[in-house]
Amino acid sequence: QVQLVESGGGLVQPGGSLKLSCAASGFTFRYYQMRWYRQVPGKERELVASISDTGTNANYAESVKGRFTISRDNVENMLYLQMNSLKPDDTAVYYCKLESRGIWGQGTQVTVSS
Repeated sequence: QVQLVESGGGLVQPGGSLKLSCAASGFTFRYYQMRWYRQVPGKERELVASISDTGTNANYAESVKGRFTISRDNVENMLYLQMNSLKPDDTAVYYCKLESRGIWGQGTQVTVSS
């Protein structure tokens, strides 16, 4: 079955970096657009970044533009989110999503705090 498994979250100081990974299985990964979302308790999930099937096109939320980079490896069936210059406001659970089928991963917690 379709499965998305995120990893790479953790505790980081403001200004630091983290790289999130999302391992995809159960579908032909290279055919599909993928997205990263994040959610803070009590708020709706926020779209952070999206990437086209080939990886040639990417879009970002204004709040992360210039700091985050979405990428993918269509051989290894992996989605990534490189997060630099992290701020406390980036604290959230981060999810990858196979948008066209509405499939979510289980999420990985990112906490930015000194």
